[in-house]
Amino acid sequence: MFLGAALVSVGLEIFLVPNNIIDGGVVGISIIASHLSKIPIGVFLILFNLPFLFIGYKQIGKTFALSTLFAVLIMSLGTYFLHPVNPFTVDPLLAAVFGGIILGVGVGMVIRSGGSLDGTEIMAILFSKKTPFSVGEIVMFFNLFILTSAGFVFGWDHAMYSLIAYYIAFKMIDITIEGFDESKSVWIISENSREIGDAIIHRLGRGVTFLQGEGAFTGGNKLVIFCVINRLEEAKLKSIVEEMDKSAFLAVGNIHDVKGGRFRKKDIH
Repeated sequence: MFLGAALVSVGLEIFLVPNNIIDGGVVGISIIASHLSKIPIGVFLILFNLPFLFIGYKQIGKTFALSTLFAVLIMSLGTYFLHPVNPFTVDPLLAAVFGGIILGVGVGMVIRSGGSLDGTEIMAILFSKKTPFSVGEIVMFFNLFILTSAGFVFGWDHAMYSLIAYYIAFKMIDITIEGFDESKSVWIISENSREIGDAIIHRLGRGVTFLQGEGAFTGGNKLVIFCVINRLEEAKLKSIVEEMDKSAFLAVGNIHDVKGGRFRKKDIH
């Protein structure tokens, strides 16, 4: 998580920010706000993420919120210390390509470690429950609005370079975390299925379904857990299973759409 957040700060201060190229989400808003106010970008990265940290604490849990806070602080401090460093290139196309690659890898590493650097994803998860749009569609709409705003602030050439950087970063996140889908299906087989299911309900706020299974080799009865989570919750779910049963069978798959049932998340404290 530390390395991922540090890479993001390198992508920002060594490539994107000096060339007036922005990313989507909170980072993009922070770059624009820093340019207009002349206040260091790290201040806005912390300030704009604070409301989402609180929401993340209520919706996903304490571990996620603290991990995200740690990553955001490292990213902000990194941008502060790297600000005086000269950019590697003043070619906006090279800056967009390599800045996007470094930024995407860094964000992906943070997400894989159980944190986040962009509160807009948390906001999108909440809005998706009250609108007919998916999380990905909400994030895309929000980021297109931010990237369009860059055209008025930095010029349309830089807005188009920003779109290139955003697309590359998006794809690199996908590669780094091996799947950028909003929802994931989880199958768990364990001798402690009841205990694991109870922990998922009370510590993650997700409903579970128990299925009766039979081992083809042993012929023994198995209690199989099935549940659906979003990708920000994957790291915490894995830690719960690891804590309850180190030898448990765990399979996680990507889901492109979820409708009906009781997918709605319960509040946790």
